[in-house]
Amino acid sequence: MADPPAAWRDLRRFTAARVALGRAGNALPTAAHLDFQAAHALARDAVHARLDTAVLAADLGALGLAVSTCRSRAPDRAAYLLRPDLGRVADPDDLAALPREGGVALVIGDGLSATAAERQAAPLVAAALPMLAAIGAAPVRAVIATMARVALGDHIGAALGAEVVIVLIGERPGLSAPDSLGAYITFAPRPGRTDAERNCISNIRPGGLGFPEAAATLAWLVGQMRARGLSGVALKDDRPAGVPRIG
Repeated sequence: MADPPAAWRDLRRFTAARVALGRAGNALPTAAHLDFQAAHALARDAVHARLDTAVLAADLGALGLAVSTCRSRAPDRAAYLLRPDLGRVADPDDLAALPREGGVALVIGDGLSATAAERQAAPLVAAALPMLAAIGAAPVRAVIATMARVALGDHIGAALGAEVVIVLIGERPGLSAPDSLGAYITFAPRPGRTDAERNCISNIRPGGLGFPEAAATLAWLVGQMRARGLSGVALKDDRPAGVPRIG
């Protein structure tokens, strides 16, 4: 087996990407090939996994949040994957049951990785709640959304009468990160909002963007949205140098 040059091997200290794997003839070494297959299996499992809503509700309740649930119109996982449009629209009965409370709405969705929602959502919320409370924007209710796409948060936020909606949702798994969480924040949520009207914080996980930094960015964005009355491409992360920020 040919070893990779030292300069390539050194890169492995700084990235989880598949670099400097070596080779066996014209192929990958057996260990690298098996590692790739295992990572692919984890990514597939994350896409098809069901969100354990009871455990997540208990974790969020322990943080002092009231918890509701809401399904999308996708009847099962197969339909959810084949019909993204169904995941963007809420079940009308679930939507009607949500209380109209205003303020900041928090939606946690399974998305394309229930694993990410189960592992990362509660720790991120725990880090963010004190920062949001400090700016007078702490949500009092969390809505756990299943078979969810990002735009489902617009329907839920509108039903709650929210000023801002925060959607924490499992991102499409990668071969080095099957449990990455994304945060999508939208001012004045309503059906029909576009992705250009949201701000996104991506790759939230212990091996990516850490909870304290993600929470600080989340709180800053929410504060700016409420102060300026906008979100999306019109709102840039222009915090002064030295203030924690996303890249």
